[in-house]
Amino acid sequence: MNTPLTLDVGQAHTRLHELTVIDVRTPGEYATGHLPDALNIPLDQVRRALPDLRHAAERGEILVVCASGARSESACKLLAEHGIHAAGLVGGTRAWAAEGHELHQPAACDTRAGWSMERQVRFTAGAMVLLGLLLGWLAHPAFQLLSAGIAGGLVFSALTDTCGMAVMLGKLPYNRPRAADLDATLAALRGR
Repeated sequence: MNTPLTLDVGQAHTRLHELTVIDVRTPGEYATGHLPDALNIPLDQVRRALPDLRHAAERGEILVVCASGARSESACKLLAEHGIHAAGLVGGTRAWAAEGHELHQPAACDTRAGWSMERQVRFTAGAMVLLGLLLGWLAHPAFQLLSAGIAGGLVFSALTDTCGMAVMLGKLPYNRPRAADLDATLAALRGR
């Protein structure tokens, strides 16, 4: 039986015990709460995990989750390009929590970043727009181009469903997995 491209929260909840759940959010986001037994492999580390994910898919079905479903969709497409079948969770962890299901936190989690990537992007974009406007008013009107550039980037992000700012923020230390953490996650994936 093939898993559909997506599972809604009800389907995922019913079948959770038989799925290998991969959370592709940043470690900071994962630490704020994740589906029970989910393993954290950030989206930008999925390529490194391909051999282990292929092996996991041979043993059972994979469910990929993120905050809202966009990153899990990207991860599922990447996996499909490499012959690995996986389903995404419609609405992500937000939909899971909204339907009253519990989110787990690692017992000894490092909550260096308690903000979702979306919140980090909104804060950074807003701060840069305000900075551009303030510098344009205090120093030189040309600084308003910073605000215009951010606005253009947000429009481009919406049109292409990509986010360059999220990619850049994802490289900050509190959004990056430590090598040992990812190695431990991959070892746990191998052991399932």
